[in-house]
Amino acid sequence: MRVKKVATNIRKIREYRNYTQEYLAAKLKISQNAYSKIELGYTKITVDRLFRIADILEVDPIDILIKENEGALQLVSSNTI
Repeated sequence: MRVKKVATNIRKIREYRNYTQEYLAAKLKISQNAYSKIELGYTKITVDRLFRIADILEVDPIDILIKENEGALQLVSSNTI
C-alpha cells in the first residue's frame, strides 16, 4: 500500500508541475513505459531514484514518502517560487 501512495504522490506532483511522463523519463534516462510503471506502483523505486525524482520535481524526498496525496499538493503549491 505504501508503494501506491508514493507512486500517487509522484504522479500528482508531476501533474501539478505540468510535466509529462516523457519528460520525467528522459530526465531519469529510462523509457516512458518504465516511468509509467513507477507511477502505477508496479515498480518499486530505489532510494537513489527517489532522490532523483524529488530533485526533478523540486520537492524534498521525505515529502513524497510521508505526505498524503492532498498534502503533497499543498506542499508543492506552498513552496512554489
